[in-house]
Amino acid sequence: MSGWEELGLNWTEDGDPAAPVLVLSNALGGNLEMWAPQLPVLVERCRVLRYDQRGHGGSPVLPGPYLLEDLAGDVLALLDHLEVSSASFAGASLGGLIGLWLGAHVPERIDSLVVCGSSARLDDREEELARAAAARSGGTSELVASTVERWFTPHFREHRAEEVADYGAMIAGTDDEAYARCCEVLAHADLLGELPAITAPTLVISGAEDPVTPPEHGALIAEGIAGRADFEVVERAAHLVGVERADVVNDLLAGHLPAG
Repeated sequence: MSGWEELGLNWTEDGDPAAPVLVLSNALGGNLEMWAPQLPVLVERCRVLRYDQRGHGGSPVLPGPYLLEDLAGDVLALLDHLEVSSASFAGASLGGLIGLWLGAHVPERIDSLVVCGSSARLDDREEELARAAAARSGGTSELVASTVERWFTPHFREHRAEEVADYGAMIAGTDDEAYARCCEVLAHADLLGELPAITAPTLVISGAEDPVTPPEHGALIAEGIAGRADFEVVERAAHLVGVERADVVNDLLAGHLPAG
């Protein structure tokens, strides 16, 4: 595993340095700003670390191909760099998959886990491979329209158009090759058989109208975890449930994470 300085990924922290540490990991095509709706609540309880995935936001494109364990190793490198022995972890979509890997493979490093809009194994892997090919051939800007339709309900897209445009800019600003490599991580990931190794208290959140990882995917995660796993379905939300229904998700996070 590479050291944090060698990786050179973009990161930031907020909150009391003496509070329990919480790492936030973003979705494919997003960046650390996608957690802004959660920050006001989380900084009251935690030392919040946010980072950009490889080739996303302010992070460089590292050599590929990428494996899930590489992306999880980036998190461990950040914790090691800050001399943090263990932390809570919350991930959305791709970030949630990273959290599942960490919970299963390095349980001693994960105090509690939150998985939002994620899946331990996607049903349609070919769709992710097709998106990888599309990113390489036409660029991430060509994927904005189809992605925001997956991320947000029609009501949110209509009534919060300015925010949706900001998220579209995140997608378009993601490096084409890094996006494709992360699509391939999603396509090949299968952690269903590893879920029983997760012992950290876990909160699984699904959007009721999520077309990417519908609630049955969240239910499978919660059912497969050996330790305590709570499962919540949030109404009137699609894939980025933490953005679309920040009010509900923030309440759920406050009830699940350790108090500072």
